[in-house]
Amino acid sequence: MLTIHKLTKSYGKFLALDQLELKIRPREIYGFVGPNGAGKTTTMKICAGLMKADSGEVMIDGINALENNRELKKRIGYMPDFFGVYDNLKTIEYMEFYASIYGITGKEAKTLCMELLDSVQLKDQYDNYVDSLSRGMKQRLCLARCLVHGPKLLILDEPASGLDPRARVIMKDILRRLSSEGMTILISSHILPELAQICTHAGIIEKGKLVLSGSIEEITSARGNARPIVLRMVDNQEATVRVIRDNPFTKKITILENVVSLLFTGNQEEEAALLTSIIQGGGVISSFAREESSLEALFLQITHEEGS
Repeated sequence: MLTIHKLTKSYGKFLALDQLELKIRPREIYGFVGPNGAGKTTTMKICAGLMKADSGEVMIDGINALENNRELKKRIGYMPDFFGVYDNLKTIEYMEFYASIYGITGKEAKTLCMELLDSVQLKDQYDNYVDSLSRGMKQRLCLARCLVHGPKLLILDEPASGLDPRARVIMKDILRRLSSEGMTILISSHILPELAQICTHAGIIEKGKLVLSGSIEEITSARGNARPIVLRMVDNQEATVRVIRDNPFTKKITILENVVSLLFTGNQEEEAALLTSIIQGGGVISSFAREESSLEALFLQITHEEGS
């Protein structure tokens, strides 16, 4: 559905995309992960036809997206990380306005827009003004707007940003249903645990390059030591923390009351040596184990390595 080949983009002397390679197959929900400035939004804007690339190729549903902007717009729906709404319009009027842009008017538009509002759980809000909607409702309204022309690829930049937990659950359910109906979705988010729950595949971008890509299962198992070690301290906490900080394989440490989570890049033998050092140093702990694989842990490890 989406193939990116040697995509390059610079802002002055800053290289935002460095011959980026990316492939997303039909019906995938692909999570695009990376720190601020890694190139996520730049990639999405180029794919949406909102920004020109310096060089490279973007193929969407068989067309060259960089050379066929009109055809591109028929195939994609793009929702940026901020959503523009017109507060003086009712919800149904807002939807019908966007339908008219694609030449859909009259009874056909009314029927289509009501179906789309129903699909994003906003049918009961059709006669309410947009400015009366909650943030989560406005976000879903913008998603419905992106669907009026029946796109094959949805590009969503931080769609859950600022939403409360309930609103994020609703958004995830909607995206899963769209995928089951044949939609391909490219989604960026900084809420990594939730991204891992909804996506079928993911890629980690760093400094304009894709450093890892695959199914969620493949990438979370790509590196065993991406999983943090979590230990629970019982007594002599200062000694335990000191030993952990002094270990050369400790790259990041988080302490919450008596629980320590650390990014530890050593192998199993070095883990055992760390545990021994903690005990010999006077630390008293009740548990010491790697967490299950997670996208968040892998992201932290890779971006640390790239930045070191």
